[in-house]
Amino acid sequence: MHADTPYEITPTIPYTDPYERPAAVRRPVILPAEIPPGVDWVTLPNGVRTLAYTHPTPASAPAPAVQSIPAWAKTTAMLAPTVGGGIAAAGIGLSYAAPGLIAMSHALWSAAALIVAAVTAIPLLIRTARRATGSREGGSGSTHITQNITATGLFGRANGTINHR
Repeated sequence: MHADTPYEITPTIPYTDPYERPAAVRRPVILPAEIPPGVDWVTLPNGVRTLAYTHPTPASAPAPAVQSIPAWAKTTAMLAPTVGGGIAAAGIGLSYAAPGLIAMSHALWSAAALIVAAVTAIPLLIRTARRATGSREGGSGSTHITQNITATGLFGRANGTINHR
């Protein structure tokens, strides 16, 4: 007898050869109160119901306490459709405004080209006008300024002269 088996199961009719078993074997009746812990009725694959050792079912964990939804989660959940709707509205608005935006970009490029041309052309015009004015006076059209500065010592006072020619 096995050490874990609390009961010895013996047939009611003793027989010696297992192949010459009588057709009707009387089975002992076991009441549900007599079934030891760890033993339960099981159905085998061929459909026969029998008693067998089973693994004890683990005690179910207690259900977690219901927690309220945090305020940040509610706010985020409410903002998600709003942000999505805003993006959709912006996309629709841009699709309606696309022809105007294209025209504005062409106008901006034209304005930028005009500014670059003005920045380049105005100094050329001024230089040309000065040359024309200076050549009529008989000079070269430019004034030479020379400056002579002298100082004695490291912390000496500086003296200088400026000559216009």
